Amino acid sequence: MAHRVNILAVLCVRNEAAFLLEWLAHHRACGFTHFLVFSNDCDDGTDVMLDALAAEGWLTHIRNDGPYDKGGIQFTALKHAQKLDVVQQADWILPLDVDEFVNIHVGDGTVPALLDALPDATAITLTWRLFGNGDHIRYKDAPVTRLFTKCAPAVLHWPWRASMFKTLYKNDGTYRKLGVHRPRNPDTARLDHARWFDGEGRELDTQFKTKRLFSNFGQPNYALVQLNHYPLGAMESYVMKADRGRAVHSDHVLGLDYWVERNFCSDSDTSIARMSPASTPILESLKADPVLGPLHQQAVAWRHARFDALMQQEPFRALFGRLLMAGHTRPVSPRAARFMVQYANRARRTGAKAATKAQQ
Repeated sequence: MAHRVNILAVLCVRNEAAFLLEWLAHHRACGFTHFLVFSNDCDDGTDVMLDALAAEGWLTHIRNDGPYDKGGIQFTALKHAQKLDVVQQADWILPLDVDEFVNIHVGDGTVPALLDALPDATAITLTWRLFGNGDHIRYKDAPVTRLFTKCAPAVLHWPWRASMFKTLYKNDGTYRKLGVHRPRNPDTARLDHARWFDGEGRELDTQFKTKRLFSNFGQPNYALVQLNHYPLGAMESYVMKADRGRAVHSDHVLGLDYWVERNFCSDSDTSIARMSPASTPILESLKADPVLGPLHQQAVAWRHARFDALMQQEPFRALFGRLLMAGHTRPVSPRAARFMVQYANRARRTGAKAATKAQQ
């Protein structure tokens, strides 16, 4: 009997129960065989929902209640994950966030089809495609992947953060620690055998094996696979996100800077809809569950109540007003991007020289 490929997604969540069932249904349809989910400080029943899903065998749930090391909540979770049997037994691993949806363009749209398309790969970079707000003001209980279809151009020249990736990698011992964007702590004796490919099917150079966090921008990156990233949602949801804090840097306040760097709406992309025939029945089954269905509805009600409470506070009311006034993000021209890159490179060289001088 052929070995079943164990494909593990690792997720960290806080107050995301209203979005969790869609995310799980989509990624099960994409071929992920198991999910390791960490929760922390949940007020909307996310942790209770995850306990129920774990009891049904859907996933492994770990309460990440602290204390946290200096890397923060998400790094603490990933550090703990490495010790778990579910990670040790996985053939392939992909750490994700709940606002990221894998979108595979080859074969039947599943991870096994992607692996078949890149048989020599031991790591595949899934580059973000940013999906903007699309003028959605109020939060709606509807699939994120159906509501938000306005996005960045396929070729984006700036900012570099828009070309960040997550890494699907073979769990063969080359990397001994999970990372948010890429696996960490490589075994140098194995690195020569590692082969990294990008979402276009191009083999990547050695710097990607150890340090790169973003794909080369100003070029296509999505022919085989992309990572649909929905970092903003409706304006109402963004206010909620500002209240929660960022996933990696939970103490960082979200404002218009984060919004402007991600609110791309110049293009449309509905390619992820090809997975709906497979994912919709799964989602409907989850929502029909006598435990999960009510928990989902309770989470939706919690979001409405929490937004109402936040809007009675001036900082959040002011943020919502600014979102109403802000327009879509304008893609930067190649010429303007070269101007920015020129200064970024100068700053990097200056910093490197200063560091070298300090060591002398």
